[in-house]
Amino acid sequence: MSIPEQNKELVLTAFDTLFGKRDYEAAQEFWSEKYLQHSRHIPPGREGLFNLVRALPATLHYDNQLTVAEGDYVMLYGRYSGTGETASVVADVVRVENGRLAEHWDVWEDEATRDESASGLPVFGDRFAPDRAR
Repeated sequence: MSIPEQNKELVLTAFDTLFGKRDYEAAQEFWSEKYLQHSRHIPPGREGLFNLVRALPATLHYDNQLTVAEGDYVMLYGRYSGTGETASVVADVVRVENGRLAEHWDVWEDEATRDESASGLPVFGDRFAPDRAR
């Protein structure tokens, strides 16, 4: 398996461990102690990310639609829902170093309804979520 393929598998497993299973102890093995966070939505460092997830409802759900990797970088295109707020469609970019998630950037947007979509197309998946998924 190539390094980019290994990195894709690592990042998807890390996201499932933190956002899906909410296993913070196991997640520590995936995120570097020196983790750098470049998001305006997430406090700095690994603990900033973990504390944010701890504060979100247990109904938080992450759906991944696309994973692309090149070298040490992995980009996930996915949807975060189940928080009671409008679902967010996010491009997460992660840099992997020594087999751990070392750095993160993201681009967020609220999921659009059919009426809000100027193109008439959904921003995630192949159909609009019913009544603005939360």
